[in-house]
Amino acid sequence: MPHSTPKLNAFPIFIRVDGEAVAIVGGGDEALAKARLIGQSSATLRIIAENPRPELLAFIAETGANLVAAAYEAVQLEGTVMVFAASGDEALDRRVARDARRLGIPVNAVDRPELCDFFTPALVNRAPVAIAIGTEGAGPVLAQILRSRIDQMLSPSLGSLATLAASLRAAAEKLLPKGNARRRFWNEFFAGAPARAVEAGALSQAHDAATALLLSNQPASGHIALVGAGPGAEDLLTLRAHRLMMEADVIVHDALVPEAVIAMGRRDAERLPVGKRKGCHTKSQAEINALLVELGRQGKRVVRLKSGDPLVFGRAGEEMAALRDAGIAYEVVPGVTAAFAAAADFELPLTLRGVSSSMVFTTGHDLKGDSLPDWAKLAISGATVAVYMGRSVAAEVAGRLIEAGLSPDTAVAVVENASLVNRRRFHGTLADLPSLEARADLSGPVMTIIGDAVAGANFERSEPLAAHRNEGASMAATEGVQQ
Repeated sequence: MPHSTPKLNAFPIFIRVDGEAVAIVGGGDEALAKARLIGQSSATLRIIAENPRPELLAFIAETGANLVAAAYEAVQLEGTVMVFAASGDEALDRRVARDARRLGIPVNAVDRPELCDFFTPALVNRAPVAIAIGTEGAGPVLAQILRSRIDQMLSPSLGSLATLAASLRAAAEKLLPKGNARRRFWNEFFAGAPARAVEAGALSQAHDAATALLLSNQPASGHIALVGAGPGAEDLLTLRAHRLMMEADVIVHDALVPEAVIAMGRRDAERLPVGKRKGCHTKSQAEINALLVELGRQGKRVVRLKSGDPLVFGRAGEEMAALRDAGIAYEVVPGVTAAFAAAADFELPLTLRGVSSSMVFTTGHDLKGDSLPDWAKLAISGATVAVYMGRSVAAEVAGRLIEAGLSPDTAVAVVENASLVNRRRFHGTLADLPSLEARADLSGPVMTIIGDAVAGANFERSEPLAAHRNEGASMAATEGVQQ
């Protein structure tokens, strides 16, 4: 099931207010709150209040805002770029909103979202950097909580760093070609020596470091990051993976990686799907290897996004070998593999003291040979076995393990779409496992975990495999009678 991103009913934008007038109608606490918010900008404040309270008068005296000490009239709004209806009187606020719309001026009515053309955000101010947090009027307290958290994360020197960046923008556009080279400069600027110097308060040193960086004419070198996308849920992506995706020029992704995870990368990054799912291989592994090498030689920063962990059935070994042979720099970023996500969905201990002290990752295809693989012997001796892409080989896995001596009553847990909100959980025994192959309703990736430790899982939100097994047997018997 594709991930659906909720649509915003109010789209966030920044309005230029330097030298422009903003009107606030009201003389009480609501008007003062809006005046303080807009007072963080370079707008000219026009406060319309017949009887302003002392606190508002003090603010006006301190900031030099314009006071229109008269009863409200529509003409007082003319020439403004925004209007706030903040009188606390519903009838007056409705009148102000109506007049503003007639004049073509966007209006915000305090605590009356149905009258608002726009909503005022909670604001984190590091001028010229600003972070606005909005809830479309639904949760102002939540917006303030988020503002407080973000405020703690951002250095007070961020504004100074942004100002230095603005002073260098024209030079960067003149000296550096658009694209990878320019982006590389800004990444180094905001994360390297210039940023550290600004943080230390050494603005002159920061300027020198930025100038040296700008004039360093080093050719861009390619870099490939083999990144684990995790089992599907976007909030299981690691912080390092997210950072690299935000820096990437190209994101090369497998078919099993959800759109919600891919969308966490830079919006202007090139996206290249390379398939690699059962029955749908848009590129061979050799073609993917060649693509990564070519992108690296072009000086691109590439994220090779793989479902789960790149080192667990991700064929990362072949890609690393190709990159090493070509002399392309690369790194590996681990991800949450599907076995761990499935175990978490079941609250299942993969190792359990006195029961299982080892585990096996396999695709089950190892069982296609005449001899049992070593992991089958481990399963019989008590290891927990995690079978990737296990639905199509479920019967073969169960049959060969039972034949080898593993009890048919061994506990089994199965998860479709591990970690996602649409996941489905099933439980049963090894004898029930073959019923998976007939489950045409299981269209997502399936993870199967086998072993005595599975008995310690939480099956409250799980369906028994035996129910479908019995249902299938009944259907077969019915068809036999009919024939």
